[in-house]
Amino acid sequence: MTRGNARELAVHLIYGREFTGDTPDQVISTRLDEEYYKNLALENEVYTERPTNRQIHYLQQVVSGVAENLDMLNETIGKYAIGWDVKRISRLARAIMQLAIYEILFVDDVPDGVAVSEAVRLAKKYDSDAGSFVNGILGSFVRSKNNPAPAEEAVTAEEPAAAEEAVTTEEPAAAEEAVTTEEPEAAEEPAEEAETVVSEPAAEEV
Repeated sequence: MTRGNARELAVHLIYGREFTGDTPDQVISTRLDEEYYKNLALENEVYTERPTNRQIHYLQQVVSGVAENLDMLNETIGKYAIGWDVKRISRLARAIMQLAIYEILFVDDVPDGVAVSEAVRLAKKYDSDAGSFVNGILGSFVRSKNNPAPAEEAVTAEEPAAAEEAVTTEEPAAAEEAVTTEEPEAAEEPAEEAETVVSEPAAEEV
Protein backbone atom coordinates (compact mmCIF):
# COMPACT_ATOMS: atom_id res chain seq x y z
CA MET A 1 0.00 0.00 0.00
CA THR A 2 1.33 3.44 -0.88
CA ARG A 3 1.57 6.18 1.74
CA GLY A 4 -1.10 8.08 -0.18
CA ASN A 5 -3.51 5.14 0.10
CA ALA A 6 -2.67 4.77 3.79
CA ARG A 7 -3.54 8.44 4.24
CA GLU A 8 -6.84 7.95 2.42
CA LEU A 9 -7.58 4.95 4.65
CA ALA A 10 -6.88 7.18 7.67
CA VAL A 11 -9.44 9.68 6.37
CA HIS A 12 -12.00 6.88 6.06
CA LEU A 13 -11.34 5.81 9.64
CA ILE A 14 -11.57 9.35 11.03
CA TYR A 15 -14.72 9.93 9.00
CA GLY A 16 -16.24 6.62 10.13
CA ARG A 17 -15.86 7.52 13.80
CA GLU A 18 -18.26 10.42 13.20
CA PHE A 19 -21.02 7.84 12.82
CA THR A 20 -20.01 4.90 15.01
CA GLY A 21 -18.44 6.64 18.00
CA ASP A 22 -15.96 3.75 18.20
CA THR A 23 -12.59 4.21 19.84
CA PRO A 24 -9.63 4.55 17.46
CA ASP A 25 -8.53 0.98 18.27
CA GLN A 26 -12.02 -0.37 17.62
CA VAL A 27 -12.49 1.39 14.31
CA ILE A 28 -9.04 0.27 13.06
CA SER A 29 -9.58 -3.33 14.20
CA THR A 30 -13.00 -3.49 12.53
CA ARG A 31 -11.76 -2.01 9.26
CA LEU A 32 -8.71 -4.27 9.07
CA ASP A 33 -10.68 -7.46 9.72
CA GLU A 34 -9.61 -9.82 6.94
CA GLU A 35 -13.06 -10.64 5.53
CA TYR A 36 -14.40 -7.11 5.90
CA TYR A 37 -11.30 -5.65 4.27
CA LYS A 38 -11.61 -8.11 1.37
CA ASN A 39 -15.19 -7.00 0.74
CA LEU A 40 -14.19 -3.33 0.81
CA ALA A 41 -11.63 -4.05 -1.91
CA LEU A 42 -14.52 -4.83 -4.25
CA GLU A 43 -15.84 -1.29 -3.83
CA ASN A 44 -12.75 0.89 -3.43
CA GLU A 45 -9.29 0.41 -4.96
CA VAL A 46 -7.66 1.77 -1.81
CA TYR A 47 -8.31 -1.62 -0.19
CA THR A 48 -6.68 -3.77 -2.86
CA GLU A 49 -3.53 -3.91 -0.72
CA ARG A 50 -3.30 -4.22 3.04
CA PRO A 51 -1.22 -1.69 5.00
CA THR A 52 2.26 -2.67 6.16
CA ASN A 53 3.15 -2.78 9.85
CA ARG A 54 4.69 0.67 9.52
CA GLN A 55 1.51 2.00 7.91
CA ILE A 56 -0.65 0.42 10.62
CA HIS A 57 1.47 2.31 13.15
CA TYR A 58 0.83 5.50 11.14
CA LEU A 59 -2.93 4.79 11.14
CA GLN A 60 -2.91 4.23 14.91
CA GLN A 61 -0.94 7.43 15.44
CA VAL A 62 -3.08 9.74 13.33
CA VAL A 63 -6.52 8.29 14.11
CA SER A 64 -5.81 8.39 17.85
CA GLY A 65 -4.17 11.80 17.55
CA VAL A 66 -7.11 13.33 15.71
CA ALA A 67 -9.54 11.87 18.26
CA GLU A 68 -7.52 13.27 21.18
CA ASN A 69 -7.14 16.73 19.60
CA LEU A 70 -10.52 16.98 17.88
CA ASP A 71 -11.65 20.22 19.53
CA MET A 72 -8.37 21.97 18.77
CA LEU A 73 -8.40 20.78 15.16
CA ASN A 74 -11.97 21.96 14.61
CA GLU A 75 -11.16 25.32 16.22
CA THR A 76 -8.23 25.68 13.83
CA ILE A 77 -10.45 24.93 10.84
CA GLY A 78 -12.98 27.46 12.07
CA LYS A 79 -10.30 30.10 12.65
CA TYR A 80 -9.18 29.98 9.03
CA ALA A 81 -12.61 29.43 7.48
CA ILE A 82 -13.87 32.92 8.28
CA GLY A 83 -17.63 33.16 7.91
CA TRP A 84 -18.20 29.40 7.96
CA ASP A 85 -19.64 27.25 10.73
CA VAL A 86 -17.39 24.19 11.09
CA LYS A 87 -20.43 22.01 11.81
CA ARG A 88 -21.86 22.92 8.41
CA ILE A 89 -18.76 21.77 6.55
CA SER A 90 -19.27 18.21 5.33
CA ARG A 91 -17.96 15.43 7.55
CA LEU A 92 -15.58 14.16 4.90
CA ALA A 93 -14.10 17.62 4.28
CA ARG A 94 -13.62 18.04 8.01
CA ALA A 95 -11.93 14.63 8.29
CA ILE A 96 -9.55 15.50 5.45
CA MET A 97 -8.57 18.81 7.04
CA GLN A 98 -8.38 17.37 10.57
CA LEU A 99 -5.88 14.79 9.34
CA ALA A 100 -3.83 17.35 7.39
CA ILE A 101 -3.60 19.79 10.30
CA TYR A 102 -2.68 16.97 12.69
CA GLU A 103 0.07 15.80 10.32
CA ILE A 104 1.42 19.35 9.99
CA LEU A 105 1.56 19.82 13.76
CA PHE A 106 2.53 16.39 15.03
CA VAL A 107 3.88 14.05 12.32
CA ASP A 108 7.53 14.93 11.82
CA ASP A 109 8.16 12.93 8.65
CA VAL A 110 5.31 14.58 6.70
CA PRO A 111 6.34 17.95 5.18
CA ASP A 112 3.71 20.70 5.36
CA GLY A 113 3.45 20.87 1.58
CA VAL A 114 2.78 17.14 1.30
CA ALA A 115 0.04 17.30 3.96
CA VAL A 116 -1.68 20.15 2.10
CA SER A 117 -1.32 18.74 -1.41
CA GLU A 118 -2.54 15.30 -0.32
CA ALA A 119 -5.55 16.84 1.41
CA VAL A 120 -6.40 18.77 -1.76
CA ARG A 121 -6.00 15.58 -3.82
CA LEU A 122 -8.41 13.67 -1.58
CA ALA A 123 -10.91 16.53 -1.52
CA LYS A 124 -10.92 16.66 -5.31
CA LYS A 125 -11.30 12.88 -5.55
CA TYR A 126 -14.62 12.99 -3.71
CA ASP A 127 -15.79 16.38 -5.01
CA SER A 128 -14.00 18.16 -7.85
CA ASP A 129 -15.22 21.54 -6.60
CA ALA A 130 -13.85 21.14 -3.06
CA GLY A 131 -10.11 21.37 -3.70
CA SER A 132 -9.85 25.16 -3.58
CA PHE A 133 -11.92 25.30 -0.38
CA VAL A 134 -9.61 22.88 1.44
CA ASN A 135 -6.54 24.48 -0.17
CA GLY A 136 -7.57 27.95 1.00
CA ILE A 137 -8.02 26.95 4.63
CA LEU A 138 -4.92 24.76 4.91
CA GLY A 139 -2.75 27.16 2.93
CA SER A 140 -3.65 30.05 5.24
CA PHE A 141 -3.00 27.86 8.28
CA VAL A 142 0.47 26.92 7.02
CA ARG A 143 1.35 30.54 6.17
CA SER A 144 0.26 31.66 9.64
CA LYS A 145 2.20 28.83 11.29
CA ASN A 146 5.40 29.58 9.39
CA ASN A 147 5.07 33.38 9.50
CA PRO A 148 3.19 34.31 12.69
CA ALA A 149 1.88 37.87 12.64
CA PRO A 150 0.18 39.98 15.31
CA ALA A 151 -3.00 40.25 13.28
CA GLU A 152 -4.87 37.10 12.39
CA GLU A 153 -5.00 36.38 8.68
CA ALA A 154 -8.45 36.31 7.20
CA VAL A 155 -9.20 33.43 4.89
CA THR A 156 -11.20 33.33 1.74
CA ALA A 157 -12.62 29.91 0.98
CA GLU A 158 -14.47 29.10 -2.19
CA GLU A 159 -17.76 27.32 -1.64
CA PRO A 160 -18.07 24.01 -3.51
CA ALA A 161 -21.11 23.97 -5.73
CA ALA A 162 -22.34 20.38 -5.42
CA ALA A 163 -24.86 19.32 -2.78
CA GLU A 164 -23.73 16.92 -0.06
CA GLU A 165 -24.66 13.29 -0.74
CA ALA A 166 -26.13 10.95 1.82
CA VAL A 167 -23.69 8.48 3.29
CA THR A 168 -23.98 5.08 4.89
CA THR A 169 -23.16 4.62 8.55
CA GLU A 170 -22.00 1.01 8.30
CA GLU A 171 -19.32 1.41 5.64
CA PRO A 172 -18.29 5.07 5.41
CA ALA A 173 -15.20 4.20 3.42
CA ALA A 174 -17.17 2.78 0.54
CA ALA A 175 -19.57 5.69 0.31
CA GLU A 176 -18.13 8.62 -1.55
CA GLU A 177 -19.66 11.59 0.21
CA ALA A 178 -19.53 14.83 -1.71
CA VAL A 179 -17.27 17.25 0.11
CA THR A 180 -19.36 20.36 0.34
CA THR A 181 -20.03 23.29 2.58
CA GLU A 182 -23.20 25.22 3.24
CA GLU A 183 -22.94 28.97 3.21
CA PRO A 184 -24.08 30.67 6.46
CA GLU A 185 -27.04 33.04 5.87
CA ALA A 186 -25.26 36.20 6.91
CA ALA A 187 -21.93 35.47 5.30
CA GLU A 188 -20.89 37.30 2.17
CA GLU A 189 -19.69 35.16 -0.70
CA PRO A 190 -15.89 35.04 -0.37
CA ALA A 191 -13.61 35.86 -3.21
CA GLU A 192 -12.08 33.06 -5.19
CA GLU A 193 -8.61 32.17 -4.04
CA ALA A 194 -5.78 30.97 -6.23
CA GLU A 195 -5.71 27.18 -6.44
CA THR A 196 -2.11 26.57 -5.38
CA VAL A 197 -0.97 28.10 -2.11
CA VAL A 198 1.79 25.71 -1.10
CA SER A 199 4.37 24.38 -3.49
CA GLU A 200 4.55 20.60 -3.40
CA PRO A 201 7.88 19.25 -2.15
CA ALA A 202 9.73 16.20 -3.30
CA ALA A 203 7.90 12.87 -3.21
CA GLU A 204 7.17 11.53 0.24
CA GLU A 205 8.75 8.27 1.35
CA VAL A 206 6.34 5.33 0.98
